[in-house]
Amino acid sequence: MSANYVLFEEDNSFKAGSILMDNETSLQVEMPSGKRGKIKAAQVLLRFQHPAPAQMLADAAPLASEIDVEFLWEIAGEGEFAFLDLAREYYGHDPAAPEAASLLLALHGAPVYFHRKGKGHFRKAPADILKAALASLEKKRQQALAIENWVAELGAGRLPAELAPYAGTLLGKPDRNRPEIKAFEAAAAASQCSLPELLLKTGALKSPYEVHLRRFLSEQFPKGTAFPSIALPPLPDDLPRADGVRAFSIDDAATTEVDDALSVAPLADGGWRIGIHIAAPGLAITHGSPVDAIARARLSTVYMPGAKITMLPEAVVNAYTLEGGRDCPTLSLYLTVDAGWNITNTESRAELTPIAANLRHHEIEPWFNAESVGGALPDEPFRDELLTLWHFANACEARRGKPSASQGVNDYNFEIEGDLADPEACRVNIVARKRGSPLDKLVAELMIIANSTWGGLLADLGVACLYRAQTGGKARMSTAPQPHEGLGVPQYAWMTSPLRRYSDLVCQRQLIAALNGKPPPFAPRSAELFAAMRDFEVTYAAYAEFQRNLERYWCLRYLAQEKLREAIVIVRRDELVRFESLPLFARIPGATGFASGQRLRVAIDGLDDLELDVRCHIIETLDRQEIADDEDDDETATPSVDEATSVTDTAATADAGT
Repeated sequence: MSANYVLFEEDNSFKAGSILMDNETSLQVEMPSGKRGKIKAAQVLLRFQHPAPAQMLADAAPLASEIDVEFLWEIAGEGEFAFLDLAREYYGHDPAAPEAASLLLALHGAPVYFHRKGKGHFRKAPADILKAALASLEKKRQQALAIENWVAELGAGRLPAELAPYAGTLLGKPDRNRPEIKAFEAAAAASQCSLPELLLKTGALKSPYEVHLRRFLSEQFPKGTAFPSIALPPLPDDLPRADGVRAFSIDDAATTEVDDALSVAPLADGGWRIGIHIAAPGLAITHGSPVDAIARARLSTVYMPGAKITMLPEAVVNAYTLEGGRDCPTLSLYLTVDAGWNITNTESRAELTPIAANLRHHEIEPWFNAESVGGALPDEPFRDELLTLWHFANACEARRGKPSASQGVNDYNFEIEGDLADPEACRVNIVARKRGSPLDKLVAELMIIANSTWGGLLADLGVACLYRAQTGGKARMSTAPQPHEGLGVPQYAWMTSPLRRYSDLVCQRQLIAALNGKPPPFAPRSAELFAAMRDFEVTYAAYAEFQRNLERYWCLRYLAQEKLREAIVIVRRDELVRFESLPLFARIPGATGFASGQRLRVAIDGLDDLELDVRCHIIETLDRQEIADDEDDDETATPSVDEATSVTDTAATADAGT
């Protein structure tokens, strides 16, 4: 009697159906659902007469679950076998269709014990392979059990000791194959919270500040911020000493990487010899050296309120910073300036420069400021030099036709009192400082001269350099000299901050080689130089974004610390506003209809230190004020986290540290 039904394999699963038409190479079958189709004869595993297909599969499933797979493995021969042959041996008789199908399902469901060798054929796994596979399965079972327990602990707000070492890695690029990471992610999903929220909830991280810091360090410093043990490059021992020079630096109180200093010496004809002295680590840190590798990896010093991560090891910084009271290696640019404040000659050289003093903004500005500089100044150290440089800077600014520093815009200094290990117990003071002060202008103008002059010198000699260009309102870096329209100079190279920016260190070494008549480390069109430039741009932007985020965090902490419930904000565009007394931006629904510069009184509804968000609503409309042209988009301002790319470049101000 011919069979009415078939068991066949399709899409890696077993199905049964009624035979409608049986050709030699193919069959037309009807499934229990009524669906009809064509299958190849090679797909057929079993032909049977009864029971009906749906009932046969229903009967086979519970039988398969009762089969002891380990026993099957024991009785199976060493060679390849057909499932029907093993079914006969297992059941002790010609198996009925449900029995045959049950053994097929059992074999198919135990790939660790039985390897498939073709249609309905199998071979039992060798003993050593089976042992290893079972051990792996047991390990996975134990991991799954551990993950389940860890998820329960995390959900209850407790951090299992086994997970503690992995907490910090979650904010970077964790190994998601690790069971510990899977537990964190599963717990966050179950709790319907983000991973940072879970880390705070369980005490893995102590504060939102630690979240922001750990995230940045995981991304930018996955191996930590400590420097490797390395020998200090020897200081040059053949540099001439600058005679008749009494140089001084101008920086804020927190600056330790003093890159630039200035000097003024009167000339017999009534003019001056003005010196711009730049720290010269490039004299000792050679291209490809171990210290250069460190600087190449870091690319810049990282700044944040209350702390920083330097580009160079402390010993290197200490060796080359322009510390008052000692002779320091410098690259010096001397300007011969006539009585009409015109530059009549320039001279560049490497030398030892006596640094007489490190002047600080907070000490000088009380007596040397926009209100006092036009009158009689007190008899303070370097008064005459500062006044000379101030007049010279005004003349240089007029010749360029561009301001060196924005007027009417505030910079903000963050003073953190307390231990950053417990940021919520710290006190933050945010002090506004008007940009464009006489000190800002004189330093910025002289840095513009140095960067433009040295960039032009290298361009004339055909020596490769990293330039800062601005055309069409967009600032960018380039390996070719191009105009900087925002500063009004034909070219502008970053050379005046070699202790804290790798771009400047690279350019300094190129300049040193050019001055000595030697081949520079980087040839024109150097792929290595271009790669360094691109890496620097990306990294420098990431560091700046991190600094802005932490400044935003401390602004929110300041609002909470002062228990401020209301504030004055100034409309920028659309819903974007800036707090009048803080470098803090926010988006306020309902602010769309106001013109730029409109002042509003707002109520502060909530602060979120983790998301860096402040929620406000408008209370009343106040008067309107004019906004400086570049106040919204200045590179050195503190924009909101979604501010647009800047359209003006104040790199000279950044060089001066103002």
